[in-house]
Amino acid sequence: MQKISIEAFAREHLKTAAASTSGRAAGTVFGGHERVMRQTVIALLTGVSLSEHENPGEATIYVLSGRVRLKAGDDVWEGRTGDFLIVPDARHSLEAVEDSTVLMTVAKTS
Repeated sequence: MQKISIEAFAREHLKTAAASTSGRAAGTVFGGHERVMRQTVIALLTGVSLSEHENPGEATIYVLSGRVRLKAGDDVWEGRTGDFLIVPDARHSLEAVEDSTVLMTVAKTS
């Protein structure tokens, strides 16, 4: 059994993002390359984005703090603290509308 404070983990990564030239930071909470499921906290400062990329499998984003914009083609979804976004099975990007932290869960399908 292991217990992790996601809120504390997210706060630490937001501090790391603020000190980083890229304006972002991420850390795996559970899983990884050797597992089907991976959960990662991502911190992004206002205006910083994860550029368009493929969806490696089934994925969701839970907004821990702030506000983000998920884009896939012409479709755009905004998420605020407490929102749960289902990532489409398509190329997509994620942008911070304000300083934000999210918990991204991915289950690799191949």
